[in-house]
Amino acid sequence: MESSSAESVDPSLPGTGAPRKPWHGVHKALADPLRIRLWEWLAEAPRSARQLADCAGLPADRLYYHLGQLERAGLIEVAEYRPLARGKVERVYAPAETEPPGDDADPEETAAFLGSMLEATAMDITAAYQARRAGRRREVDLHRGALRLTDQALAELRGHIEQLAARFAEPGADGTWTRVVMALADLQDRPDADTPPGSPA
Repeated sequence: MESSSAESVDPSLPGTGAPRKPWHGVHKALADPLRIRLWEWLAEAPRSARQLADCAGLPADRLYYHLGQLERAGLIEVAEYRPLARGKVERVYAPAETEPPGDDADPEETAAFLGSMLEATAMDITAAYQARRAGRRREVDLHRGALRLTDQALAELRGHIEQLAARFAEPGADGTWTRVVMALADLQDRPDADTPPGSPA
């Protein structure tokens, strides 16, 4: 779920219970639709590069660079080392417990992050429509509109969105994974708190 702030990436991702780490270059790390999708797949369940490759339909060696970027940003961490045949092991990744990012991203990094987020969303929608065309059942609901919201109404709407997200985000719940993207973006400047309603800004 996304708000108008690029800093609100996804506060609902699960953690490991370890001490919370600060974000580092999160906007740059997520400025790629594949890395966004990798992060989201790991939010569903811890996975190895091999398992993530199955999700992405790509060779595992194509993912190591992207996983490294997410790990350096503090977004994911190695949850365990899984033994394989012939004495080999593989890393199993999971989302890291992190603090919300600060306001240190420059406009170019923020724009790249938002562009990747939109591209990843478009890929999800396209895949759903292709599946429907092939006769499989996929639900897709799109809405674009505008509301006039006071500061109080905006805060109330955000509260309702958080409650809905918490209600349907129970771990282990049955159901179909569904991508939810919510954007709240003011189309004009808001008056300062001490500016009476209807007064020129």
